[in-house]
Amino acid sequence: MFVLKWFIFTLMSILLISGCSQENKNTSEKNEKDAKEVLARQAEVIATDLEIPWNINKQDNTFYMSQRPGYIIQVNGDSGSKTVQNVEVTKKVLHEGEGGLLGFILAPDFKTSQEAIAYHTYQQDGTVLNRIIVLKLNGNTWTERRIILERIPGGTIHNGGRMKIGPDGKLYATAGDAGNPENAQNIQSLGGKILRMQLDGRVPNDNPFKNSYVHSYGHRNPQGLAWDDEGKLYSSEHGQAAHDEINLIEPGKNYGWPIIEGNQQAPNMISPLYQSGDDTWAPSGIAIKNNKMYVANLRGESIQVFDLTDKTVIIFFENAGRMRDVLIEGNTLYTITNNRDGRGNPREGDDKLFKLPLE
Repeated sequence: MFVLKWFIFTLMSILLISGCSQENKNTSEKNEKDAKEVLARQAEVIATDLEIPWNINKQDNTFYMSQRPGYIIQVNGDSGSKTVQNVEVTKKVLHEGEGGLLGFILAPDFKTSQEAIAYHTYQQDGTVLNRIIVLKLNGNTWTERRIILERIPGGTIHNGGRMKIGPDGKLYATAGDAGNPENAQNIQSLGGKILRMQLDGRVPNDNPFKNSYVHSYGHRNPQGLAWDDEGKLYSSEHGQAAHDEINLIEPGKNYGWPIIEGNQQAPNMISPLYQSGDDTWAPSGIAIKNNKMYVANLRGESIQVFDLTDKTVIIFFENAGRMRDVLIEGNTLYTITNNRDGRGNPREGDDKLFKLPLE
């Protein structure tokens, strides 16, 4: 009799604990869902009907965004009114596959110089390449002023294209392997690299390889660049089949592609800080605030937050489609969709510029 009573008591305890655990889990999931719904309601659409915007810039309350077909859209942050700005270059923008007008950043002295730096795909002698140039705004036309770097390997896939000016005042640019994995391990090739240069195109004297723009190598298709408060550089990178990566970038280091990817290891090669496993993110632009990295995901159709301290990941924003870039200013995050890039499902008003509160 005692054994039977003990068994019943134990069974009831297990059921009670299980029920409480399930209830706690359900409560946690509900709270997370509620938080996402609140954020979705707070998401403000600043501009609609963009055409595959690639890069967000903000000067005061005016946005400048490169459109992959080869022009710039200027947006008034108050009214949402748009102005199309033409881009005149000496070598025509090649908008095929993933190529086109990609990275676009305003010069540090933009207010006085009216200059910006652009990364675009072009074709020369039957070869697809990428180049970095300086543009100057006059009226509503951006005109090529000078060349910073040309003949970066290009193709219909894996062009890289993200550019940022680092805390050291140097220009950093991501270059994909252009669909030729062997580029990534070839130090003489600019493909499959993160490049570092002076703003006038000279090779910095303290680059890790003498007379070379190569800052790091062994990359497949890096599309994000950001620095934390300590000045550490991070990059996002597309994996071959899932296994997308977040890498801590160090000068002269080899990040393994195509020899290793994901959590694979090999001598003298760096494994990622985080990799997405069997999930596919297709990460693009990234931004860091309070030791948290906000990652715009294309295939993953979300903005995810990667905690640089505990290496956890949560979804910050979703249900808007393919996300290309993020920009953080104060407690506000701006992001753009890429649902018209040929791989998404365009919705009414696509593509869009969103404004989201971080707190």
